Order: sequence, then structure tokens, then C-alpha cells
Amino acid sequence: MPQEHTGRRRLPLILAVAVVAGIALGAVDLIAQRELPYPWANLANSSAVWAVGAFAIGAWVRAGRWRPALAGVVLLVVAVESYYLAAALVQNDNVANLWSPTAVLWVVFGVLAGVVFGTFGAWSRSDTRWRAVVGLAALSGVFLAEAAVLLGRQSNMEEAYRADGLATAAITAAIGIALPLVLGRGWRTRLLALGVAIPLAALGYAGFRAAGFGA
Repeated sequence: MPQEHTGRRRLPLILAVAVVAGIALGAVDLIAQRELPYPWANLANSSAVWAVGAFAIGAWVRAGRWRPALAGVVLLVVAVESYYLAAALVQNDNVANLWSPTAVLWVVFGVLAGVVFGTFGAWSRSDTRWRAVVGLAALSGVFLAEAAVLLGRQSNMEEAYRADGLATAAITAAIGIALPLVLGRGWRTRLLALGVAIPLAALGYAGFRAAGFGA
């Protein structure tokens, strides 16, 4: 019977890494949106890419019922504020954006996504197969769901922007398919994760639509 990894990272270290990673994520996101060519700049503004941050730190923390989730929440909440602070410093946006209703809404989304993907990141490193499969499938599914959302937006886009939108959707879907193949341990886990990712992607798509991202 597989044995779960029992090593635990110290909480102060977890929080310190989450804060530093969150500051980096928010600042790099803003700079990438400004500097990268399209369609790559669109990925910087991707909810799925931000979910990778929570997933990665959850996989790093790995052990504990609540520590991976806490790490994911801290990382994403700090990233939201880091993004708005970077925008104020780099492009002279209003500092009040840090506590605006929009920022508060993104903080709420950050808390939800941090709990979910921090936990799934830890599961992806589990020695229990079903947890490893579901963890990887969740990360794959959020990329596939976002690709579906991007495709659905094409009918509302001006024709000049449709090529970039389609390219972004294709890149996002390709990442969603590639992640379980790259991160999975063993072909059975990889293929199962891809299969489970399909219904999770449908669930994620419904979640994106309910949150207003499908418009």
C-alpha cells in the first residue's frame, strides 16, 4: 500500500516563499503583458497561468492538510496586490487600485483558487494514485476550460483580434494537454489524468461562465 510523504516544511518558510513568489508573480505578470508580443502576452493575463503558481507551491509544500492551501492563498493574494502596485510604479496607475472593488474581487478569486490549486498541487505529488491523477487533471482541466472560454469569445471579437484570440486558445489547450504528460509519474497516471481532465474542464468552464469570464 503506498505511503504518503510525511516530511513537513516549516510554516515560516512556507509563508516566506509564498510572499516572495506572489510578489514576483504579480510584477512579472504586468511586465509580461506590456513587453511580450501577442498572442504570448495574453497568457500573462491568464487565470490558468496564475493557477499554476498556487499549484506549484502546493506541490512544493506537499505535506499537511491545510498548509498547501494556505500557501496557495497567500501567494495569489500577494500576487494580486503586487500586480496593482507594479502598475502604479511602472505605468503610473492610481495607487487606490490596490483596494478598489476590482482588486477586492480578484483577492476573493485568489483565495478560492489558492485553496483549490494549492491542494491539488500537493495531491499531484501524492503516492496515492487517485490523488496524483486528480491533482494533475485539475491543472490540465483549468487550461482546457480557459481555452474553451477563449474560443467562445471569438464571435464577440473584432476580426483584427480574432487571430490572436485563436492562437491563445490553441496555446492554452496545448499546455493543458502537455502538463499531465510532463508532470505525471508513469504513463498510467498520465493517461488517467488526461481522461479525468475532460469532465473537470467542463466543470471549470461552467465556473468561468458563472464568474463572468465567458463574456
